[in-house]
Amino acid sequence: MQTLTLGATGPTVPPLCIGTWAWGDKLFWSYGKDYNADQLQGAFDEAIASGVNFFDTAEIYGFGESENLIGQFMQRSQQPVYIATKYFPVPWRFTADAVAAALTASLRRLKLPTVDLYQVHQPFGFLMSQETLMNALADEVKQGRIKTVGVSNYSAAQMREAHELLAKRGVPLAVNQVQYSLLARQIERNGILDTARELGITILAYSPLAQGLLTGKYTAENYTEPTGARRLNPRFSQEGLTKLTPVLKVLQEVGDRYQKTPAQVALNWLIAQGNVIPIPGAKTAEQARQNAGAMGWSMTDEERAQIDQVTRDW
Repeated sequence: MQTLTLGATGPTVPPLCIGTWAWGDKLFWSYGKDYNADQLQGAFDEAIASGVNFFDTAEIYGFGESENLIGQFMQRSQQPVYIATKYFPVPWRFTADAVAAALTASLRRLKLPTVDLYQVHQPFGFLMSQETLMNALADEVKQGRIKTVGVSNYSAAQMREAHELLAKRGVPLAVNQVQYSLLARQIERNGILDTARELGITILAYSPLAQGLLTGKYTAENYTEPTGARRLNPRFSQEGLTKLTPVLKVLQEVGDRYQKTPAQVALNWLIAQGNVIPIPGAKTAEQARQNAGAMGWSMTDEERAQIDQVTRDW
């Protein structure tokens, strides 16, 4: 099984992670209506059985329900599981004690004494400085409640600052979780990817299938009005899907050569960038199984270049 280390000294995990924003979320993803806890349990079990035992959650997902569900599922599993969660730095949380309290609440919901990766969900400098925040995280590493520190949605400059502040405490910055997919390649141009490689920071790529656009499920030919969070994305309009057609055509052609789906090709392309772990969602066992199919194979340099070319403008 292919593995990857988070940062320089973090845990060794598979090159794929299951994102759990939709687990317990009723606001955007219709949890309890379109799917339920039993289906999520199936997704959790199938992911582990398929070699994907790394899950990413956050205290804000389902207002804690995602963490609650994962905590319950882990109690029923005998397999090792790696968990990443996140702290959301909102205006009234402006002390180191607020970080400690948030971590305590997350650990309680997850039913864990320590978490493998704890990330800052968004950069935030109002009322609490980065120095205060990073020192609070370093304190928790020293106390053993956090194994690895990460950030999310940090720019190259913000990532470098966080890295330097943590280094003063002897703690490496392991991860920056950012949007990265074949339809969102900005980090290749804005310095984030280059800086991460320079500093030995792993990129966790959220929305690696662009909310499903890269699965081939949504096309201009079979257009239907989007629902849920996809209503907010103009790429799901008929015009947006028409523009996407050349990309899906190439993904389908490459996938046919390996008996792989367009989604598996898109995820495999990200893994092949090196030190990048895509985080696709999974609400059912079948989706978890499909995600795992992105691992354990490799396309040719020419095929990767072809995909690169057709998605360059994105």
